Amino acid sequence: MTDILTIMRTSAVIPVLVIDDAATARPLAEALVAGGLKVLEVTLRTPAALEAIAEMKKVEGAIVGAGTVVNQDQLRQVADAGAEFIVSPGLTDRLGSAVIESGIAYLPGVATAGDIMRGLDLGLSAFKFFPAETSGGLKALKALAAPFYQCRFCPTGGITEASARDWLAFGPVECVGGSWVTGGTLAEIEAKARAASALRE
Repeated sequence: MTDILTIMRTSAVIPVLVIDDAATARPLAEALVAGGLKVLEVTLRTPAALEAIAEMKKVEGAIVGAGTVVNQDQLRQVADAGAEFIVSPGLTDRLGSAVIESGIAYLPGVATAGDIMRGLDLGLSAFKFFPAETSGGLKALKALAAPFYQCRFCPTGGITEASARDWLAFGPVECVGGSWVTGGTLAEIEAKARAASALRE
C-alpha cells in the first residue's frame, strides 16, 4: 500500500475524471501518464466508473484511485475494482473509519475547521480542500491551515490552469485536483498534462 502523502507528491495535478465510456479509459490514462500525470482520480459519477478504474490500472505507471466515494458500499466496490486510493467529497466518521480499516490510502474532503478536527480524530492529516474556490479560495485555506500546521492539502473544485500555480506555491498544498487537463484529443490531453506536471517545477 502506498500512503496518501506519497501519492499526493507524485503529481502536481491530479486529474479529476468523469468517464462515460470505459473503452476510452485506457487511452486517456496512457495520454495523461505520458504527459507526466501518473495519479488519476476516476469519479463514481457514471455507470462506467468501476470498469474504467480496472482499465486504467492496466497502464504502466498509473496510480488509479476512486473519487466521489460517499458510503461503504461504494468503498467495497472500488476496492474490488483495484482502486489504489479513495477520495471523498466530505468526511464522516463511518466512512472514514471504514476506509482506514480497509488499508487503502484516503483523501477525504474538508471545508471547515470542524471537518479537519474530525479527520485528525481519525488519525488523518491529508485532506482534499473542497470545493476550493466556493469555500473561500486560497485565502480561506491559508486561514484554515494556520492552526492545523501538521496537515497537508489537495485543493479541488474550481481550480484552473491559471490559478493552479498560486495554490501550489502555498507550502501545505501538495497537489491540486483539476479537470482542465481532460478535454480534447489524446494529443491535446498529453500536452495539457505535460504543462500541468511542470507547474511545480
